[in-house]
Amino acid sequence: MTAGIAIAWYVAEWVVRLGALVVVPRQRSPAETRAWLLMLFFQPVPGLLLFLAIGRSRFPEWRRARFRAVLPSLKHISERLATYALEGDAMPPAAALAAKLGYLPAVRGNTVELIGDYDAVIDRLIEDIDAATMSVHLLVYIFADDAVGTRVAEALGRARTRSVEVRVMFDPVGSRRWRRRTLKLLARNDVRVQEALPFRLWRYRTRRDMRNHRKLFVVDERIGYVGSQNIVAKDFRFGIVNRELMARVTGPIVASLATVVRSDWALEPGEQPVDPVRMPEPAGNAVAQLLPSSRDYPLQGFETMLVWQLHRAERQVIIVTPYFIPDEALLSAMRTAALRGVTVDLVLSKVIDQRLVHLAQSSYYDEVLAVGVRIWLFRDYLLHAKNVSVDGTFAVVGSSNVDLRSFQLNEEASLLLYDAPTVAAVETIQRGYIDDGEQLLPTEWTRRSPTQKLLENGARLISSLL
Repeated sequence: MTAGIAIAWYVAEWVVRLGALVVVPRQRSPAETRAWLLMLFFQPVPGLLLFLAIGRSRFPEWRRARFRAVLPSLKHISERLATYALEGDAMPPAAALAAKLGYLPAVRGNTVELIGDYDAVIDRLIEDIDAATMSVHLLVYIFADDAVGTRVAEALGRARTRSVEVRVMFDPVGSRRWRRRTLKLLARNDVRVQEALPFRLWRYRTRRDMRNHRKLFVVDERIGYVGSQNIVAKDFRFGIVNRELMARVTGPIVASLATVVRSDWALEPGEQPVDPVRMPEPAGNAVAQLLPSSRDYPLQGFETMLVWQLHRAERQVIIVTPYFIPDEALLSAMRTAALRGVTVDLVLSKVIDQRLVHLAQSSYYDEVLAVGVRIWLFRDYLLHAKNVSVDGTFAVVGSSNVDLRSFQLNEEASLLLYDAPTVAAVETIQRGYIDDGEQLLPTEWTRRSPTQKLLENGARLISSLL
C-alpha cells in the first residue's frame, strides 16, 4: 500500500469514527448506540458497510405511509368488535393498555385450544384447510418445501380446486434455505404468494434484518392459529428437534387475527387496501386479545406489556423463551419483582441452536440469579415456544422472543389471555417445561471458566445487534 493510499485510508477511518458520534446516537437505545460505536471505532470500514445494511432501525417513509393507510382498518375492526369487548370494571388494566399499544380490544366469547405437539398442529391445520369453504390465509416466518411444507401446500392446492381463496405470506429471509423451491411448490398448487419485507441487495427498501416473524393462520375467518410454530419440519435445524406452542382459536378473536394478516398484505407495494373481515360468532367463554407489535407501532408492545406485568405481579411470573437478551428496563423489572418476593421463573432451552446468541444471553444470568430469579433449562429439545403467565390471571402465547430483536425490529403477534381456565392451561404447560428441565443454580454457574466468561462478555457487547 503506497503512502498516499495509507493516508487516505487513515483519514477515511477517522471520518467514519467522528461521523458515527453524530449519526449513531439518534433514535437508538443506549445499548444499540454502544454496540455500533464500538464496531465503528474498532473496524470503521467494515462497520460502516454493516451499518449501511442494517443500521437503520425504522422503516422508510413509504412503508410508514402505508401503515398509516391501514390504521383505519384496525380501528374499524375494533369498533365492530365492541359488541364482544370488555368494558368498565370487567376490563383488566392490561387489556386497556394492550388496546392502546396494538389498537385491538380484548373480546369474550372465544375458544382457545393450546397445542404443544408439533405434528398435531400440522395435522389439525391441514384438517381445517381441507374443510375450508371460503378462504385460507397463512402468514408465517418460515415456509419450507420439505415434507411438512409439501403436505400443507398440497392441502392448499386441494382448497384451490374447491375455489377457496388461498393466500400465503412468508418471510424471504427466514425461509431463505427453501425460498425458491417453496415459491415453485406453492405456484404448482395455484397458491397466491407474497413475500414479507422482500430482500433487495442493490435496491434499498428497508433495513435488511427487520423481519416479519409472525405465525398467524386464518381459515374461513372462523378459525385461527397463533404462536411460535413455522411450516417446516420440527428437526430442520440439523437434527435439533423443536418444541412449540400454538393456540387454535375460534370466536370474535379470529377477526383480529384476520385483520392483522390482511394488513400485512396491504403494507406491501402493489397490494390493495384491507378488505373488511367476517365477524365470527361467539364460540366459548375465553377472553382473548391480539397484540401485534413492530416498528410500525408507537411503542414496543410486547416488551412494554411484559415490563408492566412484572412491576404489577404479586405472586409468580413464568417466562418461557428460547432467546433471552433483555434491555435494562426488563432486567430492572425482573430484579425488582424478585426482590419484592415474587417468584420469577425463567425457562430457557438447554439445547443450543445459535452459539453467539447463547453466549450473549448467558452474560445476563449472573444479574438475575443474584436476586433470586430461578432459571430452568429445558432438556432434550430446542424449546422454541414463547409464553408468559402472571399470577394466574394473565398469560401470553405468541411469536415474540424475550430479546431486543423481537422487541425492536421484528413484526410479532402475541395472544393475550385473561380468563382463569385458559391461563391455568398455559401454566400447566409451563410447569411441564419446568418438570422436564434442570435448574441452573448460582453456585454451579459461578464455577464456569474464565474463558467462558470472557466470551460471554464479548458477545454481550454486540447483543443489541443480534
